[in-house]
Amino acid sequence: MRVAILGCGYVGRELGRQLTARGHDAIGVRRSDDGIARIEGAGFDAVRADVADSAALEAVPSVDAIVFAASSGGRGADAAREIYVDGLRTAIEAFGARDDAPERLLYTSSTGVHGDHDGDWVHGETPIEPTTEKTEVLAEAERIALEQPPEYGFDGTVARYAGLYGPDRYRLERYLEGPVTEGYLNMVHRDDAAGAVRFLLEEDLARGEVVQVVDDEPVSKWAFADWLADEAGVDRPPKRTNAERLADDDLSEAARRRILTSKRCSNEKLRDLGYEFEYPTFREGYQDAIAASGRV
Repeated sequence: MRVAILGCGYVGRELGRQLTARGHDAIGVRRSDDGIARIEGAGFDAVRADVADSAALEAVPSVDAIVFAASSGGRGADAAREIYVDGLRTAIEAFGARDDAPERLLYTSSTGVHGDHDGDWVHGETPIEPTTEKTEVLAEAERIALEQPPEYGFDGTVARYAGLYGPDRYRLERYLEGPVTEGYLNMVHRDDAAGAVRFLLEEDLARGEVVQVVDDEPVSKWAFADWLADEAGVDRPPKRTNAERLADDDLSEAARRRILTSKRCSNEKLRDLGYEFEYPTFREGYQDAIAASGRV
């Protein structure tokens, strides 16, 4: 396969490495000098282009598949719409208008579109309930990813990521020092976030469908923090309830919504399709980070 990874960042570079290692051609697309250098440092081809600029995307060669993995960089809803909605629509139109259009698109979304489920399990088929302007944008982008590609003769897939962690994103101190507010963590290691997308492309699975990319075991933040402390050989961190955290005067509205949002995300569909996790739970995924911290 030849695969263009649009917005080739943290997960995209790992995806490119995995595809290249398995004999495929990966092309990473970024608009910044730093982004291009990081892709080249990962060992595969880079093209400079803005995903929201159809003329700039002409520089990207024809491919079998597009992976839309661009990020709004943690900015607000307007920036998110510019990337996830306008940029995605532009990319689909730009590649779809070619004589040799791709065979499929894979869009990376977020389990944040589910909203609050009071700690219950959610699946890819669970009706989504976005609760913020940004997650409403993500939900709209999912609809575009599934509905617009067939207009150009190819298929879309949504890979809905849980919280990403891995090299440079372990955030040990946050949980070891505390205080830790109650709630659930839904996580996936970077290597499996990339591996799941690579698997869906290689095996030609989940066309026109949503697949949740999350590990086997959503875990309570308190239990996770205690496990980390035990593994690192330090005292367990202080805890606080949601009510205690919500009573803080310095709490932003965005943080308040996060605290009030609780769910456990299922990977049943991804498992049923046949994907095997390299890091099936946080226990495997955090061992290297704990060892590297020098706390053991």
